[in-house]
Amino acid sequence: YMNHPEGLRFIRHDTSPPEVEIVCGPAVDRLLAGMRASVAALARAGNNVIVDDVLVDEDGSDYRFALAGLEVLWVGVMAPLDVIEAREKLRGDRDIGLARWQYPRVHRNMTYDLTVDATRMTPAEIVRQIRSQFPA
Repeated sequence: YMNHPEGLRFIRHDTSPPEVEIVCGPAVDRLLAGMRASVAALARAGNNVIVDDVLVDEDGSDYRFALAGLEVLWVGVMAPLDVIEAREKLRGDRDIGLARWQYPRVHRNMTYDLTVDATRMTPAEIVRQIRSQFPA
């Protein structure tokens, strides 16, 4: 379903700088609903679950609905756009412009229990901060 109307499409906008929009069709919507239900099922079975997801078209309400009644801690991982775009280029496996399109959307309407600055901290430091904030 890649680049299919029912699936996942990446649409390049000829802006300057370029942006690459993510468009999800009904098959991807069903897949994401199933993934969120699976995360909830794992947690309800007594597992501690960490999910790394990018919410670009919502406010987390699908997750909030699926995880209702469970203890959920929301962590926002932040960095300035110029840093994210530089990392996008270094990765080499991303359409350049995807980060720019996601940037104004990913944290929109979200409320976090903790935010971390991915610019000034290493991944290990971020993990330590999260673990100190939310001990098991």
